[in-house]
Amino acid sequence: MAMLFEHQGHTPEVDPTAYVAPNATLSGAVRVGPGCRILFGAALTAEGGPVELGEGCIVMENAVLRGTRQDPLRLGRHVLVGPQAYLVGCRADDDVFLASGCRVFNGARVGARSEVRINAVVHLRTVLPEETTVPIGWVAVGDPGQLFPPDDHGEIWAVQRELDFPGYVFGLARPAEGDSLMPEISQRFGRALGRHRDDRPVEEGRPGDSPGLSR
Repeated sequence: MAMLFEHQGHTPEVDPTAYVAPNATLSGAVRVGPGCRILFGAALTAEGGPVELGEGCIVMENAVLRGTRQDPLRLGRHVLVGPQAYLVGCRADDDVFLASGCRVFNGARVGARSEVRINAVVHLRTVLPEETTVPIGWVAVGDPGQLFPPDDHGEIWAVQRELDFPGYVFGLARPAEGDSLMPEISQRFGRALGRHRDDRPVEEGRPGDSPGLSR
């Protein structure tokens, strides 16, 4: 049976026609739609905001999907998330392909029928129009999204800086030269993640459980 946990008063909901692998983990307000497949080692966790999968989505081995208070994570219909992909607080519309090892960050939106290929990155608050392809290892950044090869750091940073990662994600101003935000970030993030100490396993037959978990 899959590992389901109640988190902050919310329990996962899995459609009876879905399949969740025995060692996949679902925590909190996670909703898995009809015909979805969640494979081995995947982790779907609602960190203050829900994770919602539309009909027919596939989440491959060891992918991580995380919803946040500011940005829920929502997948449309027939979205495929490849092995070891990492998605946080983002949205992917219908028929999107998110390949192995890709990263899609907070507030980003991937338009319908787009492809984010192997190890590509869709950065914070980036918006990709429908039918966009982010090539292998490339970086998409901005609204509308611009595409850059990974070694073009200067051009990426010119756009990324204005998107204000520390301010948007952590509510912190950029540090002065020689200072670091990491002590404050680790304390804030640690407090948030510490709430999982109170998580409770969802027992068979409780709300949110379903026959689809072991099919």
